[in-house]
Amino acid sequence: MAIFYFLKNKFSHLDWILFLSIPPLLLAGLLTMNSFTAESYYFNRQIVWIFISLIVFFSASLIDWRFLRRPLPVVFLYLSMIFPLIFLLIFSSGARAISIAGVSFQPAEFIKIFLIIILAKYLSKRHIEIANIRHIIVSGIYAFIPFVLVLLQPDFGSAMIIFFIWLGMIMVSGISKKHLFLLILIGIISFGVGWNFVLHDYQKQRITSFLHPLADIQGAGYNAFQSKVAVGSGQIFGKGVGFGSQSRLSFLPEYQTDFIYAAFAEEWGFIGSLLIFLLFFIIIWRILANSLIGATNFETLFAVGLSVVLMSHFIIHIGMNIGLLPITGLPLPFLSYGGSHLLAEFLGLGILMGMRKYSLVCHRDDMLNEFIGPV
Repeated sequence: MAIFYFLKNKFSHLDWILFLSIPPLLLAGLLTMNSFTAESYYFNRQIVWIFISLIVFFSASLIDWRFLRRPLPVVFLYLSMIFPLIFLLIFSSGARAISIAGVSFQPAEFIKIFLIIILAKYLSKRHIEIANIRHIIVSGIYAFIPFVLVLLQPDFGSAMIIFFIWLGMIMVSGISKKHLFLLILIGIISFGVGWNFVLHDYQKQRITSFLHPLADIQGAGYNAFQSKVAVGSGQIFGKGVGFGSQSRLSFLPEYQTDFIYAAFAEEWGFIGSLLIFLLFFIIIWRILANSLIGATNFETLFAVGLSVVLMSHFIIHIGMNIGLLPITGLPLPFLSYGGSHLLAEFLGLGILMGMRKYSLVCHRDDMLNEFIGPV
């Protein structure tokens, strides 16, 4: 009993609505991984990663993160992931992960969190002057460096998430319409350059198969077609756990990672999918609610950036599983197998919970008042 009260007091600052929305998603991922084969390799390893991620979450929630308002630690965290990305580019061509003592981690997953931190630090001090295009350029450089390094791995999906982080945080900071139009124009030009000089053939095939999914069902369009079949065959109530034929008969590839939503939807149907959507809605709602009580603009912007990461992953993963977006290989937060993205997600949420300890309950952020009105 004494331990219970100790833990209750120690973690009284946590947003329990947010936290309790996550275990059902973790369980849904575990059930899907363990449904189609007697070999439980992914299931067992994912349990270990969940356990480690929870330790990271609760530990991060106890830290006073106000030291991140200082430049030195923020730059150190940012560079701590930039250098591994450079290492991968130079010494491990085509690899996305670094293996240490048999354990692999993907720097691209962690750079998303550290990019949010450095952009929050920069923009929180300059949101009044954000109309000055110099600040847009400087913040864009912070994002451009990891964007290029990740794109060259090549990891088009994570590169797009990095871009969305920067764009989302810039827009919340108060970018002018003139500069927003300029960014859209630069984006169009960049896409043209990337299509001709950066994207690999298989990445172009994914986009082409998205525009014409039935043109090459046996080739580039195979995964997208099988995923749509899996989602549609679930109908209202699903086929039941272990009875998803697309995954069980290996028609649907990578059902533990890239297509875990399709595998889940085939088993649980429309009703199960609604539950997934509801839980993610609650998580994003609570993150944005926490942004409104941030002690300073730094905490507010961090929460906004974190919501952008999770929303982007969710929308793109679901979109590619139902044939509305190209296949990018992005995991579905909390469901897909993988230690790096799970650790990064829980680290981000743990930092957010740590910021709650010194949040202002009646805080009225000037920047948010200006753009969304009084709270």
